[in-house]
Amino acid sequence: SSRVAGMEIDVNELLHRWAPRCVPWHTQGACRAALDCPLVTTCIPAGEVVDVYQREFLALRDRLHAAEQESLKRSKELNLVLDEIKRAVSERQALREGEGNRTWGHLTEDPRLKPWNGSHRQVLHLPTVFHHLPHLLAKESSLQPAVRVGQGRTGVSVVMGIPSVRREVHSYLTDTLHSLIFELSPQEKEDSVIVVLIAETDPQYTSAVTENIKALFPTEIHSGLLEVISPSPHFYPDFSRLRESFGDPKERVRWRTKQNLDYCFLMMYAQSKGIYYVQLEDDIVAKPNYLSTMKNFALQQPSEDWMILEFSQLGFIGKMFKSLDLSLIVEFILMFYRDKPIDWLLDHILWVKVCNPEKDAKHCDRQKANLRIRFKPSLFQHVGTHSSLAGKIQKLKDKDFGKQALRKEHVNPPAEVSTSLKTYQHFTLEKAYLREDFFWAFTPAAGDFIRFRFFQPLRLERFFFRSGNIEHPEDKLFNTSVEVLPFDNPQSDKEALQEGRAATLRYPRSPDGYLQIGSFYKGVAEGEVDPAFGPLEALRLSIQTDSPVWVILSEIFLKKAD
Repeated sequence: SSRVAGMEIDVNELLHRWAPRCVPWHTQGACRAALDCPLVTTCIPAGEVVDVYQREFLALRDRLHAAEQESLKRSKELNLVLDEIKRAVSERQALREGEGNRTWGHLTEDPRLKPWNGSHRQVLHLPTVFHHLPHLLAKESSLQPAVRVGQGRTGVSVVMGIPSVRREVHSYLTDTLHSLIFELSPQEKEDSVIVVLIAETDPQYTSAVTENIKALFPTEIHSGLLEVISPSPHFYPDFSRLRESFGDPKERVRWRTKQNLDYCFLMMYAQSKGIYYVQLEDDIVAKPNYLSTMKNFALQQPSEDWMILEFSQLGFIGKMFKSLDLSLIVEFILMFYRDKPIDWLLDHILWVKVCNPEKDAKHCDRQKANLRIRFKPSLFQHVGTHSSLAGKIQKLKDKDFGKQALRKEHVNPPAEVSTSLKTYQHFTLEKAYLREDFFWAFTPAAGDFIRFRFFQPLRLERFFFRSGNIEHPEDKLFNTSVEVLPFDNPQSDKEALQEGRAATLRYPRSPDGYLQIGSFYKGVAEGEVDPAFGPLEALRLSIQTDSPVWVILSEIFLKKAD
């Protein structure tokens, strides 16, 4: 008799139950009887049959015993797991109270980082983001965006990342987005994503900025071109524990440390969205065709060994990476995010990859030049004056950017130009109309105007006006209408100018006879001129309300009808 895994087996009883069916081989009819035996296919003496069955059941007992032992072992391991979970829960409070700076050795023993295996004995400890940012373990949502607006577009060629923080004086974010989006062709808008990271943890501020972007760029949000995200408030560590370094005050160390983490969060979010990732800032303007230029430059590289393509010489503006390299870059930044600013860390990555300590600095620079390739002229210009670091004024300009190119291929019809605005220095309206320069004037007020009176009445086919420019994108015309003055009495073309049976004027009329045919939107006014007007005597831009900024008229385009 034997007990295995809770079952008692009487071997003799089992043998007695089956053995009589198989009789000794010399008995009369033994072979015929043996054919009825379900376990014996030949005539075997009864004693040997007992031995066969006994060996079978002993083997079965051994297997059941081994299973029982394995079950007990698993039970013990589950109890160990339960104990570890209890310990992890008890450590949560300690983590919240500042034990986020534990050593690497302590962290490798953290049960939340141990991949369980059969023996529960771990020989190798693999580093993760939690080793560099152990405070993330305190909240499961620490790596999830607190705000995420957009369509989650993936599979594009270029992803552009823009971190934006609160500025005390002036925000340039919407001007930056206007510039980036305006210079994209319809095809480029379908093959790219712009990701804005609102790198703040104040929910009221992030909500206000998000709603403003949604209101200004609804089409871009809906199409998937533009996305807005914000990190969890638990993503950032306790900055009060940072060490001062390189002679920087504590506030600057905090600023550059947080900036490094902002870049990492943005890269981690963007790396699976496209082939290339371009790092931008929230206070820049872009040149026309910037996206195609960057993409073509990347595709034309003779080797895939490059790591950074630079489209601006300033800071971290216009830096293109292959998305496949972002994981390596993020890992490196996280290892030293407290120690140095981002541009130094990028240079260190290149040094580690290609520089030989036994060679001189010139040799190192030549090697790094194969990984860090500069494109000229620059495609992005820094326009911000008030830094995101409180109290800092920086007037950095990219000398390789050049000036905004004026379109010389079109000549406006001869006209007398006049304005009620006060011109700034030599930036006159006459030069702007002749496409020699732009017009720049002091702050407009309601009732101010810009007028073009033609020397000979003429028919216009279309018009185009652009306010603001690359260096001063905020100096735009707001709430300004485009008006024309027909040469003949407009009542003669009453049928063409009326809409519907109620004889309602299609174009609002001013007291002095001008008809409104358009208005400025996002600093631009464009449209076609109704042929029913016939020859025109003049065209006027009328400012309806006071403006808070100066005004630049950078492009004037009036096309005569054939």
